[in-house]
Amino acid sequence: METTENSDFTSGFIAIIGAPNAGKSTLLNRIIGQKISITSKKPQTTRDRILGVVERPLSQLVFIDTPGIHKADSLLNRKIVDQALSAVQDVDAILLLVDVTSGKKDAQAIIMEQLAKTGKPVLLALNKIDRVEKNRVLPLIETYSALMDFKSIVPISAKNGTHTDTLLDEIQGYLPRGPRLFPEDTLTDVSEKFIAAEMIREKVFRLTGMEIPYSIAVSVDSFKVEKRLIEIHASIHVDRNSQKGIIIGKGGSMLKKIGTQARKDIERMTGLKVLLKLFVKVNKNWSQNEKAMKEFGY
Repeated sequence: METTENSDFTSGFIAIIGAPNAGKSTLLNRIIGQKISITSKKPQTTRDRILGVVERPLSQLVFIDTPGIHKADSLLNRKIVDQALSAVQDVDAILLLVDVTSGKKDAQAIIMEQLAKTGKPVLLALNKIDRVEKNRVLPLIETYSALMDFKSIVPISAKNGTHTDTLLDEIQGYLPRGPRLFPEDTLTDVSEKFIAAEMIREKVFRLTGMEIPYSIAVSVDSFKVEKRLIEIHASIHVDRNSQKGIIIGKGGSMLKKIGTQARKDIERMTGLKVLLKLFVKVNKNWSQNEKAMKEFGY
């Protein structure tokens, strides 16, 4: 008899919600056991909802990694925040992730106010406890438990994996009984082509100055698999000509660095050799243009 036919088997969707840089993507990659969601130290790295599936002996947990919720000014950022907030509508449980080292409480207050209205079970993960003294953990739990009626509060380190199994145990207890929602070997519902584009975008976030990453989009123009080789042609779209020069760098040095690092990540993901060709294109003010954003998937 298959596990899914067991009357005790549970499955469900869990939205990972939090402020920018709380560590949502790092947590998803940790519990999945593979990099499917990009990370960087810059806020608002994640723009799309990324789905990751965790298989356990008596449960299948389907996590949705959402963009960081923040006060959004630009059209692109408003769409990103709308993506995040809409994720809580159709889930079985919500995981609020808080960076305990962050002094920014305004975003957390906005998020908790929204989550309290959903009527869904909300669990709290206090992330980055590896960076605070042990005697501060219990007071932090007491402080947050007074702010909202959380079903459970678990201190974790997404980076190191501390207490992440305990967190999964807690979440599993709030999922409904039912069969698997995805085949047993599923890690994510997004394509390798999508993840490849995200890995290229991650390198731009990590390697360029503060203003550049927020003005770029990446499109994969060609993704061909031939035997043990994947040939990828991708375009990095920027807002202005001056940004194009920065992305390319002196003698093409920056573009080469972006391409080399992205290629290595894509090869690790696919297990195949990758030939990656990058192009830089100017799409003036694309991040303020509704039509252009739709073309880039936002």
